[in-house]
Amino acid sequence: MKETNGSSQEVAPLNPQLEKDLLIVRRIVSVAMAALLVLVAGFVYNIIAGEGLTFVRPSDELVESERAYRSLINVPSEYSGEGVNVCIVDTGMELNHPDLEGFDVAGWIDVVQGKSNPYDDNGHGTSMAGILVANGWINGVAKNVNLYVAKSLLENGSGYEEDVVSGIDWCVNQNVNIISLSLGGGQDLFPLLGSSSRTIEDSVNDAMARGIFVVAAAGNDGGEEDDGDVASPGSERRVICVGGVTQSGSHWPKSSTGNNAVSFFPPKLPRGDPDKKPELVAPAKDVPVLNAQGTWSSSSGTSAATVFVTGALALLLEAEPQLASNGTSGDVSTIDTVKDWLMQTVNPKEGQSDHDNNYGYGLLDIDALLDKAEQESTA
Repeated sequence: MKETNGSSQEVAPLNPQLEKDLLIVRRIVSVAMAALLVLVAGFVYNIIAGEGLTFVRPSDELVESERAYRSLINVPSEYSGEGVNVCIVDTGMELNHPDLEGFDVAGWIDVVQGKSNPYDDNGHGTSMAGILVANGWINGVAKNVNLYVAKSLLENGSGYEEDVVSGIDWCVNQNVNIISLSLGGGQDLFPLLGSSSRTIEDSVNDAMARGIFVVAAAGNDGGEEDDGDVASPGSERRVICVGGVTQSGSHWPKSSTGNNAVSFFPPKLPRGDPDKKPELVAPAKDVPVLNAQGTWSSSSGTSAATVFVTGALALLLEAEPQLASNGTSGDVSTIDTVKDWLMQTVNPKEGQSDHDNNYGYGLLDIDALLDKAEQESTA
């Protein structure tokens, strides 16, 4: 099966005769470095009790873990995301789960196979959606949002860039307020050569130009495997890029490190506040999730952290609807304003006084974000 590189071109098997062609070399190197992959590649599923066991109900440990994470990021009880339109681009969503009883998506598209009813042949998308909208043993951060789901990724968790672009563009056409991307690809090594195709970066920037918030995962290649920066499209300026923490609030070691200095290869200008990557961190280690099989487990990855921040923004837009893309003041400048509020309201780690390339500006604090927004709206 062919894969795609950062330029959204299909890549044929290696052929020595074609290596003379610079464009083909670009494709080969890009694929070798990082084909577009959902972060499920580093998203580790851990069954809580016993080897290979799943549950007809989540364990007490899993329920307590969910409560601990909600407390860590100060999830308020008075908001639920009511009236906010959120779109998840992932592997799909399985609705047949006890914690999704009575729930239905507000919109669905299957870019991969064209099926008319929601499904998830991988499980990653269901786990991500559950962090947002579960309502049972596990409770989503913003369970009453209007959820749109675009299946753009394959059964194995990888995806063609053009399919992800189609999913994002579909979300935009549904007039959503937030797009959640628990996925990412490697850095483009030859951005100056350009591409005739529409890229994910093009797609997210067009969305943000309309005032739509885009949240994306930093990546799971931290430590010795780190490629030197956060994943794309989280690397785009206005995208809110999310790293990960453990239940104690400490940095999750596998969370990708940002590189905010000038870079010559690939060419990149230094990033300034409030756009340094990652912007913030959120729960990523052993996060309680729903399984597509109707069970529960815990999972680790910045994919999960992304959805917590997506949920936080949904609560913000419920509390301050004028900030939404369809609100009275929702435009691209609003994204900059909210990012500035995030920078001011997150909780830095002990001894941190500035942006940290692992910890961002700090740990998500939803209560503080909502308080800041209320203060600014009444000033």
